[in-house]
Amino acid sequence: MSDGLKTTCAGCSDVDEQELMTRLDEVLEEYKDNSGGLIPVLQIAQGLFGYLPENVLRHIATGLNKPYSEVAGVVGFYSFFSTQPRGKNVVRVCLGTACYVRGGKQVLDSLKKELGIDVGETTADKNFSLEVARCFGACGLAPAIMINDDVHQRVKPARIKQVLAPYYEKEDA
Repeated sequence: MSDGLKTTCAGCSDVDEQELMTRLDEVLEEYKDNSGGLIPVLQIAQGLFGYLPENVLRHIATGLNKPYSEVAGVVGFYSFFSTQPRGKNVVRVCLGTACYVRGGKQVLDSLKKELGIDVGETTADKNFSLEVARCFGACGLAPAIMINDDVHQRVKPARIKQVLAPYYEKEDA
């Protein structure tokens, strides 16, 4: 895909897709003989591209000599992997038993309303993506959400704006 697409990877400046594919080829070379290498390669690829587009999955399948269906199946099974571009901030709402019972569904509904997106979607400004998770290990302080690596506990639906406020893109940044 040499359509001039620019992609930003975590900790990188803007680089074109060809440079990212070159980096991916280096990773594939390192893991090609490792029978357990698929998941680490997928994690690294998602870190490079920000998500796992179909052409990258096909490239990984070829590079690791695995059927595309196996690679796509692993991506579909694990919620960590995404085949859609994610926003700068990934918001995960815990709907494990404790969080659900203590209002996790209401927190999710409040986030959907505030962000104007549904689960699995990304805001138009690419600032937020919304996902559901099953447990963060914070059951005693439920309901909990994660924004990137930050866990927010005892979240109240009425306070979603305040929880999200520090994560909004600064217009003057």
